Amino acid sequence: MTGYRTSIGTADATSIQVLGQDLADDLMGKVGFAELAYWLVAQRRPLPGELRVFESVLVALADHGLTPSALAARLTLTGAPESVQGALAAGLLGGGSRFLGVTEDTGKFLSGTLGAVTGSGSPLPDTEAAWDAIAIGAVRSRRAAGLLVPGLGHTLHKQGDPRTPVLFAIAKEEGLFGPHLQLLEAVWRVHPEVLGRTLALNGAGACGAALCDVGLPTSILRGFALLARTAGLLGHLAEEMREPIGLDLYAQVEHDTVYQPPQGDGEAAR
Repeated sequence: MTGYRTSIGTADATSIQVLGQDLADDLMGKVGFAELAYWLVAQRRPLPGELRVFESVLVALADHGLTPSALAARLTLTGAPESVQGALAAGLLGGGSRFLGVTEDTGKFLSGTLGAVTGSGSPLPDTEAAWDAIAIGAVRSRRAAGLLVPGLGHTLHKQGDPRTPVLFAIAKEEGLFGPHLQLLEAVWRVHPEVLGRTLALNGAGACGAALCDVGLPTSILRGFALLARTAGLLGHLAEEMREPIGLDLYAQVEHDTVYQPPQGDGEAAR
């Protein structure tokens, strides 16, 4: 047996090695947390432009108010004030198709569409019209399958997500408005003629496209959304400790709940 292998890190009695660097001498005070997070996953240091886009994504996904993830964290802390780890985990566990998971879902949708184009031997488009043609096909396929189009729509920002144009601008400034962002932009342009209505291009989807264009694998994009939201949840938990609202939330829900006994006499159907 040759033993187990890892390229992430190791430690002995006098030193800690991370990514082939001495943690104390080479990384602490010299590498930012976002840069290290990218490096740990990509196994290479991000270029300055990639780092700016990556950090912008993390900031964009950090918090969105008293969302279900924040409420779950706060209410868990209310029930178990000694368990910050449990409250933090509770807030992260709901990261799925409706919240936080959209980042990864959009990245996979775009990557799969692009893969189908290049897999057929065709080059990627170099005109807006050509991008639109691919986007129309992708949106039609999703609609025919009865699926939503990841990246489109937002429960609050129905007229436009304020994060999206800023992220687009940053990616363009850094020369990183790549094929995933170009395709997502095309999806937004063409979707009204396929779906019959106009939806906002949400920030979470734009973040997924941007993460793909800075070279991160689609299979782990949700992890970055959760990493970003962890900062927001820690803020909510710190605020809950200072100014608790958990018990008030619980009391309000209990007060406003109307109990309705089940219909029938309770006998099993025969």
